Amino acid sequence: MGWGLAGTTAFSFTVPFTRVATHDGLSALFLGSGRAVVAALLATVALLATRQSRPSWRQVRRLAVVGAGVVLGFPLLTSYALTTTPASHGAVVIGLLPAATAAMAVLRGKESVPWTFWASAATGAVAVVVFAALQGGGLGSLHWADLLLLGAVLAAAVGYAEGGLLARELGAWQTVSWALVLSAPVMAALTVVSVVDRAPSGTAVQWLAFSYLCVVSMYLGFFAWYRGLAIGPMARVSQVQLVQPVLSILWAALLLRERVTWQTLLCGAVVVASARVAVRARLGRGAGRRARRRGNTQTPVVG
Repeated sequence: MGWGLAGTTAFSFTVPFTRVATHDGLSALFLGSGRAVVAALLATVALLATRQSRPSWRQVRRLAVVGAGVVLGFPLLTSYALTTTPASHGAVVIGLLPAATAAMAVLRGKESVPWTFWASAATGAVAVVVFAALQGGGLGSLHWADLLLLGAVLAAAVGYAEGGLLARELGAWQTVSWALVLSAPVMAALTVVSVVDRAPSGTAVQWLAFSYLCVVSMYLGFFAWYRGLAIGPMARVSQVQLVQPVLSILWAALLLRERVTWQTLLCGAVVVASARVAVRARLGRGAGRRARRRGNTQTPVVG
């Protein structure tokens, strides 16, 4: 539980620090692509130092799905969204990720789940849409940043569900590492484009936030999280990730001095509760027993 909480805490700073780095500072394109390039360099060193075997071509194709979701899609979409929306707002929308990842895992693994799973996931989605619309000025409108955040949730959910399955074959940190390395050429090209368009410039605090996103959010945070899942029991440890949106809202209030409204707290509570019911409903249909039998295998996670 301690390793799981350490990983979740590491990921909970992602939204606030992305907001710090992009607010009148680093460009969204540079932040979203540059952090992946730095993480890919770390991953290359780790893979070479431990002499990991190369994945098969079939696994490479699946790693491309992981990279498209968690290396390309999620970082870029959240970086652009958080240039205009508060971190606490982003944390509520991204709070859908645990339920969305579980839903993708159900679809990908062709699992049979009770109706309460889908009802809970839908409740959380509706709560987020209503919250975003009300903060955007009314139920008839959604800000483009909210659409980007919802796209980021979908991208990450697909990437994490596929990554969770691949981790059973390649290993946990190896899956993340190979996805970063495979995505490196595209992310490096985007980084060059961003630098040519506008030379990166920011304060010392913004560069520190960028460094955290590179080293921890994109890479090292997975080490603690997967370590916790490996020790297990995974069904219990995975519940820790449900506190991530709550922590992100807390950091936004403490570090960014954002005013957290009662609507934000209420919607955050609904999203967390819905995700918790959805995850428990999925585990209740035998996933927990399968996880215990698998021992040190991995399940889809959120980062």
